[in-house]
Amino acid sequence: MTEVTRVDVTGEAAELLVELTAQHGPLMFHQSGGCCDGSSPMCYPVGEFFVSEGADTRLGVLDVAGIEPIEVWMSSAQFEYWKFTHLTIDVVPGRGAGFSVEAPTGKRFMIRSRLFTDEETLALGL
Repeated sequence: MTEVTRVDVTGEAAELLVELTAQHGPLMFHQSGGCCDGSSPMCYPVGEFFVSEGADTRLGVLDVAGIEPIEVWMSSAQFEYWKFTHLTIDVVPGRGAGFSVEAPTGKRFMIRSRLFTDEETLALGL
């Protein structure tokens, strides 16, 4: 079986991440659970959003060709509800959430999700 990941990125989202990295430097994601941002994945330059080991869970790293790996985080409380779910970061037309770096581009990041298969759940030790 191949390695099971918790998070992935679509090709279109990866292309936007390359453009945004050229403008802002290395990036990171935090999957928000707040009401004001529509629960969108928020993309920040590294160092502009602080995570903590106790309050946040690292879901994984996006490896996009040509840029530094992008860490993806979620609040630990929210992770308890999503731990059986694989997330894929995609991009669609629209205005990004307020502080997310894609906001002025006319595109916004969004999460597509699916439940892990039984085999993936076992591989993750859940």
